Amino acid sequence: MLKVTNDQVAGHKAGDGKLGPLIDDLGRFYKPLQSNERGSNELTFYTSFSTNTRIPGPIRRFFPNFYGTQLVEASDGSSLQPHLVLQDFNFGRVNPSIIDIKIGSRTWDPQASEEYIQKGLKKDRETSSLPLGFRLSGFQIYQNRELGFWKPERTFQSLSADEVNLLLRKFVSSNTSANLDLQPDCSFASIVYGGSTGILSQLLELKAWFEDQTIYHFYSCSVLMTYEKEFVSNGKIPCAEIKLIDFAHVYEGQGVIDHNFLGGLCSLIKFISEILITPEELFTVGLLKDKLCKYEDTKVDVVIFKGEGRGARAAPSPFRFS
Repeated sequence: MLKVTNDQVAGHKAGDGKLGPLIDDLGRFYKPLQSNERGSNELTFYTSFSTNTRIPGPIRRFFPNFYGTQLVEASDGSSLQPHLVLQDFNFGRVNPSIIDIKIGSRTWDPQASEEYIQKGLKKDRETSSLPLGFRLSGFQIYQNRELGFWKPERTFQSLSADEVNLLLRKFVSSNTSANLDLQPDCSFASIVYGGSTGILSQLLELKAWFEDQTIYHFYSCSVLMTYEKEFVSNGKIPCAEIKLIDFAHVYEGQGVIDHNFLGGLCSLIKFISEILITPEELFTVGLLKDKLCKYEDTKVDVVIFKGEGRGARAAPSPFRFS
């Protein structure tokens, strides 16, 4: 029996007569296949990616397993509709803390309509996408059994760099609350972000692939970061993972590196690495001097596009690091 997921933090949500994704009890996630070009584009990507022998095995774990398409009763009760059948990342998790981070200073693709491009440009300018190379699209942070989850409103998309840093710290703190004046203690940063299997290590592995891959260009794609806060509070392994989602705007790379996604990914890596401030926590960050963003002479510019619509041209962002 299919049901509405309780762990979706961004995107179109099912329930109250609205069309959205569903899950089953076997670890599968049913995403409505859009009837327009976005739907066909996303299906094309999953079909291509799942059979592409040039994708390294270790990289595949950052992407959902694809099980084809299936006609199921839509969540809005309208009728049977085709759905993408994917891996449910949160299957088996108890109370996952999750952040959805949309990567790239440019979230619109070059083949989009002029209306969509203008809409995307406006949103990128009004949020942190342009200045930081990514924006927080949604999140939930587990507090405790009494308080449950903290799920702030989506007004946090237009945060400053300091505010983004604060929320990334809250994500790995034991004293998470809606009180933004409360200084987060970052108690779990070394366990969740750090370590050989932590989120930072996984992001660095993904970045290394994006430094070379020219197969795809990912627009408006998100990185999900998730872990079990209750587990780490009780001294257990936090099961920290990153996953990529949302591929309705993926296009052929045509032999060119995806600098837009790579720049945003490097920016996110910088934010997380700065939270790991002690030598013990930095043992995976020790490679950052050589690995953080080695392309373009170890300096990375978050790609910003000046101009309007299809005439926009790339220009370096003032947000850079080395």
